[in-house]
Amino acid sequence: MADDTARKPGGNTRADARCGVVALVGAPNAGKSTLLNAFVGAKVSIVTPKVQTTRTRVIGVAVDGDSQFVFVDTPGIFSSPRRRLERAMVDAAWSGARDADMVVLLADSRRPADTDGDDTARIVEGLAGAGLPAVLVLNKIDLVEKNRLLALSDALNESGAFRGTFMISALSGDGVGDLRDFLAGILPEGPWLYPEDQIAAMPMRLLAAETTREKLFMRLRQELPYHLTVETEGWEERPDGGAKIDQVIYVSRDSHKGIVLGKGGRAIKAVGVAARLELENTMERPVHLFLRVKVRAAWLDEPARYREMGLEFPR
Repeated sequence: MADDTARKPGGNTRADARCGVVALVGAPNAGKSTLLNAFVGAKVSIVTPKVQTTRTRVIGVAVDGDSQFVFVDTPGIFSSPRRRLERAMVDAAWSGARDADMVVLLADSRRPADTDGDDTARIVEGLAGAGLPAVLVLNKIDLVEKNRLLALSDALNESGAFRGTFMISALSGDGVGDLRDFLAGILPEGPWLYPEDQIAAMPMRLLAAETTREKLFMRLRQELPYHLTVETEGWEERPDGGAKIDQVIYVSRDSHKGIVLGKGGRAIKAVGVAARLELENTMERPVHLFLRVKVRAAWLDEPARYREMGLEFPR
């Protein structure tokens, strides 16, 4: 798999073919990864209930008739990122928005309509200031009364930044089809960037690391998931058609290592089993996954760690 959109035409090259890049942006936990997976019809981006799960841009590919969508799931954008990793994530999100043919701003419809200066409001200001083509999507509408939805829509549309407004539930799929039809109608004409059967554009080594990180996020509590990263150190094709994958989990402190391992190694074993099963399902072949934990106190300040995550290292 490739890890960017700089590809030669890989599919439909007919005169009526359409292809465009659609960036999904929003505040943390707005549902961007869930929407990406709904668009693609398969899990290509990890999803957890925790904020800031997505760290880098994830590309999912979908086809509708003669149109190919290249969806870019971006990290959540939030105000005043303090840590270097947070700054890199926000920079990656805005970079994805600037490079797209259309930006979809996803907003959690449960937020108050009269909140000024919050993350979503600042994103609206940024989109309007940059003149980026955008549509507004209110997500999680099944959790909010209609009058609140309309009030929120009116408040966010005051900027005049949006070409349309849609109300959806990314989790249930309600309204997603209408949004997809709208986007299909505004994609630029041109050849497809990816083959018709490709649904993601991420190196398998990174996809494997992200899968394990998702399982760690789900297993661990509080702040620890934000102080670790997962890297795929080795990948070996096996004679049986399977893959042997060696991964390292970097943590900042000795105490963190003990938590990740768990009593008698039970926590790391459970994470490994869950990650292996999902990778086998994704790759449709046997996977032999080996995990180890290393303490690396300064990993958050090492450029190599950011390259492995697909991020630019902020100075």
